[in-house]
Amino acid sequence: MTLTRLDRQYGTAVRGVWTSVLGRVGRSWTDLGSWRGEDVDRFQRKALPVMLAGQRRVASLTATYLETLYREIADERSRGDVDFDKVTGRALRDVDPEEVYERPFKEVWTALSNGESLDVALERGAHRLDTIAKTDLQLARTHTVREVTADQPGVEYTVRELQGEYDCALCMIASTQRYHKKDLAPIHPGCDCLVKTVRSDYDPGQVIDEDRLDRIHDLVEEALGKSDRGGRAVDYRKIIIARDHGEIGPVLGYRGQRFTGPDDIHLPT
Repeated sequence: MTLTRLDRQYGTAVRGVWTSVLGRVGRSWTDLGSWRGEDVDRFQRKALPVMLAGQRRVASLTATYLETLYREIADERSRGDVDFDKVTGRALRDVDPEEVYERPFKEVWTALSNGESLDVALERGAHRLDTIAKTDLQLARTHTVREVTADQPGVEYTVRELQGEYDCALCMIASTQRYHKKDLAPIHPGCDCLVKTVRSDYDPGQVIDEDRLDRIHDLVEEALGKSDRGGRAVDYRKIIIARDHGEIGPVLGYRGQRFTGPDDIHLPT
């Protein structure tokens, strides 16, 4: 698959939402001036409406994109709308957003209690907030994909399409696989991969790009000094894994070892 004009327009629109929402939420954090218990509610009054609006916008853009894509691949229409209550807010994690967005403050308080400086503590809190916000925006996308494609009988599978010039090894591995539409696509905070749908009458197979997958394994060996596609000499689950997170579903992540930098995992075009 290649990126079409539709893909690019959708990707650009979603990135615009991300930029706006993350910027506004980040400023709400840095502008607080103090990060005590009494400041939590003040922050949430500003940040949570922005997050919810961003999630709804991502969901709306995704639903429209999937409906348009469905007309192209199945030559028929689907309902195309989405129940925002199922793909935003509490539905994303089954945890109250107020609890989730108190966690950056707890990160600060924990760091201070461990003797860290205020600057270091605030940096950790800001990083936690950025990770949470990015995850929620991506969850709005993946939940919408699941809800919309459930009403598209002409679609059975989804695949991931890489967008960036540099994409992490996690997304690269995922882009070589196909997923059943009922399953949430594995994610990581900041992931901007497109979710493309595949017709029900065509199963591309579990591995859809053998060459790319082989190249990724080669790069793992270059970066780590060893590899084994059979998973005997090297346990690949400890290098690149897909695991279930209690709140947000499938998450792609590292366990233990990491690549040395983007050049180690970039596939040349």
